[in-house]
Amino acid sequence: MTYRLSVLDQSPIAAGSDAAQAVRDTIDLARTADRLGYHRYWLAEHHASPALAGAAPEALIGPVALATHSIRVGSGGIMLPHYSPFKVAETFRLLSAIAPGRIDLGIGRAPGSDGRAALALRQDRNRGFGAEDFPQALAELLAYLDERPDGGLPAGHPFAILRDTLPAGGGSPEPWLLGSSPDSARLAGAMGLRYCVAHFINSDGAPLVELYRRSFTPSPGLGAPQVAVAAWAIAATDAEEAHRLAAPSMMMFAQLMRGRLVAVPPIEEAVAWLAANPQPAVLRVRMSLGTPREVRAGIDAVADAYGADEVLLANILFDHAARRRSYELVAAEYGLAELETAA
Repeated sequence: MTYRLSVLDQSPIAAGSDAAQAVRDTIDLARTADRLGYHRYWLAEHHASPALAGAAPEALIGPVALATHSIRVGSGGIMLPHYSPFKVAETFRLLSAIAPGRIDLGIGRAPGSDGRAALALRQDRNRGFGAEDFPQALAELLAYLDERPDGGLPAGHPFAILRDTLPAGGGSPEPWLLGSSPDSARLAGAMGLRYCVAHFINSDGAPLVELYRRSFTPSPGLGAPQVAVAAWAIAATDAEEAHRLAAPSMMMFAQLMRGRLVAVPPIEEAVAWLAANPQPAVLRVRMSLGTPREVRAGIDAVADAYGADEVLLANILFDHAARRRSYELVAAEYGLAELETAA
């Protein structure tokens, strides 16, 4: 294996359950991933969703970091248009003080919500956060986190002195830019940032990585391009069971495309609904489903298509035990724990 394996957790809420249980499941899965030898554990940001509890990854990163030992923990990602760059810098420097050397700051531009929730999240509702605002906000955030003696905001900037007030003792988080569009690829390259492509959102994202590499300018924090790809993967002991486990997420996505938000439905309900409402095969293109060997073949194909240094595995299942088992089966197929021990 020439790439690392990691986890992207959206903290799914099963129908009939609640966010409190989803958070307990997240911490349990993080401990499992840590034990199995996964490299990092990222928590997603989604708002106003009955299916996903991760409305505030910055609130989950600390508990997950304290519940684990060696796995890196971070955001996948923080949707910067909702927040002040200084507030994000303060939060993630504090998280770095909690778990020095293990915190990642994945940054995104998407709202992680529908338009109504995005408006409700906005402090200034009379002015939108335009595409032209994001590069400036990102540059300000990175300047706060720059620990070099000559780093930070330019002298004379009204906020320049604030860098020295940030929580100290744990260093700064490792920054990443998340994206699924050419704009994010160009920006990540121009700013010399690590880049994570959401394959499960845009399954034709390989050209974005090529654009990122062509645009890459070395930065003080990164001398060469570094690419991760987030992909959907569900493993079970047999392929038929893996496809059954995938039914709830497929029903969720289909309902989302119709403008309906639902909690993660039970398997039997989802299977019956999909039988009555056939969906385009394209929904499965973004998924690696089947036995551990079949899933590994799918992950290998994604990693090869992107030339990825790392693949973050995501899934949404109704049953937490089956979800944990999927990650266990993949880890065993790759021999992750053995590789981690050898390293």
